[in-house]
Amino acid sequence: MADIVDIAVNAGSFKTLVAAVQAAGLVDTLKSPGPFTVFAPTDEAFAQLPPGTIHTLLQNIPQLARILTYHVVPGKLMAADIAKFDSLTSVEGSPIRVDSSDGFEVKNATVLAPDIEADNGVIHVINRVILMG
Repeated sequence: MADIVDIAVNAGSFKTLVAAVQAAGLVDTLKSPGPFTVFAPTDEAFAQLPPGTIHTLLQNIPQLARILTYHVVPGKLMAADIAKFDSLTSVEGSPIRVDSSDGFEVKNATVLAPDIEADNGVIHVINRVILMG
């Protein structure tokens, strides 16, 4: 099995996420043993951000790193595990609201593909970039 970064690279639908992780210097962290639970926005999710947002974030690496680590939770949590919680605490430190009453959502994002297992955790594909606040 591959690690979280390799799975994201090989999937082909996370080019923006992978580029952001590389720019923020988080590749080694997400290749480490972890385990991590990653809520991974697709390229389409990043495309929904207001024009210029990604460029601005690439110019502000600390803010980019905060947003990216807000998409990561320590430990390997499968969808069935997450459903037991109302919120999770991200690696960034802020809570992420969870709603599993009708499907599976984290904050304002719907989980499109849950439980993609990796050597060092699990990926849940989401349809929006989740922002703090």
